[in-house]
Amino acid sequence: MNIFKLSAIASAVVAMFAVPAHADDLTFTLKNGTQSILTHFYTSPVGTDDWEDDVFGNQILNPGETMEITIADGRRVCQYDMRFEFTEDSDLDTTTDTQNLCELGSYTLHE
Repeated sequence: MNIFKLSAIASAVVAMFAVPAHADDLTFTLKNGTQSILTHFYTSPVGTDDWEDDVFGNQILNPGETMEITIADGRRVCQYDMRFEFTEDSDLDTTTDTQNLCELGSYTLHE
C-alpha cells in the first residue's frame, strides 16, 4: 500500500510541474484570400503602442496561399492587434484588425 501511495504522490507532483515547452505559443493558419501579395504581417498585444517585428521576416504570402503563424513571445495575452501590408502596386490599403489569438484557428484576409 505504501508503494501505491508513493507512486500516486510522485505522479501528482510530476503532473503539477509538467508544462509543455511552448505553452504560451499562439498558433493559427493565415490565408491570403485577396488578389494581392501580402508582404508584411505585424502583431502586438492590444494596448501596446508600437508594432512588434514583422512576423514574415523575408517571406511573403501570395494570393490564395496559407501559412502557419506562431507567435512565441512568451506573453500570457490573447488579444492582439494585427497589421497587414501589401505590395506597393496593390489596390489594397494597409489593413488592421484585433483578434483573440488564443481562440483563433485560422484567419483569412478578404478584399
